[in-house]
Amino acid sequence: MKKRKGVDGTMTTLVLVSHPQLADSTSQQFLKESLPSDDVIWEHIEGQSTLDVTKEQDQLRHADRIILQFPLYWYAAPAGLKQWEDTVLTRTFVYGDHRYPLAGKELGIVVTTGMPEQAFQRGGAENVTLDAVMAPLAALAHRAKMTWLPTFPIYQFGYLEEPEKLRLVIDYQRYLIQKQPDSLTNRQEWFAHRLLAMVAQLPAEQQTAGKLIASVFDQNRAHLDQLTDTLAMIKEQEDD
Repeated sequence: MKKRKGVDGTMTTLVLVSHPQLADSTSQQFLKESLPSDDVIWEHIEGQSTLDVTKEQDQLRHADRIILQFPLYWYAAPAGLKQWEDTVLTRTFVYGDHRYPLAGKELGIVVTTGMPEQAFQRGGAENVTLDAVMAPLAALAHRAKMTWLPTFPIYQFGYLEEPEKLRLVIDYQRYLIQKQPDSLTNRQEWFAHRLLAMVAQLPAEQQTAGKLIASVFDQNRAHLDQLTDTLAMIKEQEDD
């Protein structure tokens, strides 16, 4: 288990990775190195010699956002995740005692595929959408009274160019720790927080330039907020 402590500790994300050959997976190693510095607990399911059910359930209870991360194997998660589900997510734990310990928590899916995005649609090579493939996990979230997040797909990681990988790092980190929904306001707040953290880590001779960048960002953000308010007022007048 790997834990990274955040600055404000406002939210804890539990990332449960299922992959039978994790060390050989370039995509999973890339994602592991891309973990944000905020409150994130990372765990490789198949990497545990013995599955401690009590510990696993305790982690689930204390996490605010739970991420299941895995490659797509024949339209399903690897067998290791299914075994983890059958062992840890017992009927009594999930809903049998009517306490619903996972209620209100967010459940997200990070899934890597060897096929391109256009394959996962009706009439495509796979002739099924990823949402349809993830339906059993969505049903689990519903049964446990959790909040189901939009799936985060990574298509054909091996073909991504460097700019695309850099974008993936940012989008992946936002998926793990940014407030939901993925609105413009929440994106701005996340970037503002990350920018301040980055400036704080700069060498002394670069602090002034870093603070200037942060100031410009805040000013532009304020202008955008004003524009949004103005557009909302115009819309209200049109509705009237």
